[in-house]
Amino acid sequence: MNLELNEFRVIAVGLICMVSSFAAASSDAKVISTALECMARQPEIEGRLFTSMLIGVGLLESIPIIAVVIAFMLLGGVK
Repeated sequence: MNLELNEFRVIAVGLICMVSSFAAASSDAKVISTALECMARQPEIEGRLFTSMLIGVGLLESIPIIAVVIAFMLLGGVK
């Protein structure tokens, strides 16, 4: 089976989007579960921990956004 370069690009874009989304979702789940566990142990640091958790989740969510941008650059053939 001979696949052209454009077909490989489409497959690569799909894989990039899938892997980055899965990585971000699993990382978000780990950060949030750890933060909730810490809040249950020490309720007095809830405010500071919640703020740090939101910043961490926001930074983790930038990974799939950047990956999608790179994927579309690959799809469009930007060099």
